Amino acid sequence: MQYEEAKAAFFGAPPEGASSPNAVAAGGPARRLRDAFEPVSMHAVWGPLVHERLGEHGMDFFDAYVWGRAFPMGEPSGAVVASAFAAFEPGLIAGIYDRARGLMSRDDVHRITFDATAESLRSTLGADSADAVASVGARLAEVVGGLDPTGRPLFTGVASLDWPEDPYGKLYQACLALREHRGDAHVAAYIGAGFDPIQMNVLTELWLGYPMGEYSGTRAWPEETTAAALDDLRNRGLLDGDTLTAEGHSAREAIEATTDAMEQGVVDALGADLDAVADQLAAWGQTCVDAETFPPDPRKRAAG
Repeated sequence: MQYEEAKAAFFGAPPEGASSPNAVAAGGPARRLRDAFEPVSMHAVWGPLVHERLGEHGMDFFDAYVWGRAFPMGEPSGAVVASAFAAFEPGLIAGIYDRARGLMSRDDVHRITFDATAESLRSTLGADSADAVASVGARLAEVVGGLDPTGRPLFTGVASLDWPEDPYGKLYQACLALREHRGDAHVAAYIGAGFDPIQMNVLTELWLGYPMGEYSGTRAWPEETTAAALDDLRNRGLLDGDTLTAEGHSAREAIEATTDAMEQGVVDALGADLDAVADQLAAWGQTCVDAETFPPDPRKRAAG
């Protein structure tokens, strides 16, 4: 899939009435911060300049996503990458990963992705954002440097990279590190609650208000494997047909609460700066949406 195809698929206007669930809209500090930094942390995925530069080396949208997300961990096997990503069918991720590694070296994908992202963020956020970007980026980098990496492979990879001198690059890397920190925790919360990757996808999509399959169907799991995962959710009383039961809603909200609790270290590290940092990131996030460097559907923002 090429970038323009991905944009056409994911940048459509959300259906009327689409909104984040109450647990997100009325979430605590950890959730608020996560939704604020999401558009900046995903700028390399949705910003066109990155794909233009990587496309010159033969990489399509998914090549750029998989290799661009995996390279901070080094060059592990495709199975390790698929395990860390969690939500996707492992063979899909391993195949894309192996192809992408054949197109570009780790050093090149790192350099081109981060340079293009910094350049694109500078253009998107505007020249007058430089001082605020430098301040927020430095503060978040300080937070990242003090976090415990235990059990967080994607976070640890990003956090172990050298920090860019460019303030826009530093802001991006700090937001990406925090995104992966929460993502690693979120996967752990799901696993601890006894859910497999397909069930993670389905519980999230229904909790956010997507119809069954619209979100989970993009993860390439076979029909028979999906059917078995859904039957298990129904047998556990979490699904009624293709709809979450009250117990299903409670189970998904419990996952969110566990994830937030695992992110308390981030909240504590920001301390009195959290409100100002989250407000600034949220404003930049809206700028990214307005500039079409992040999808406008609030459910997509909440699902990340």
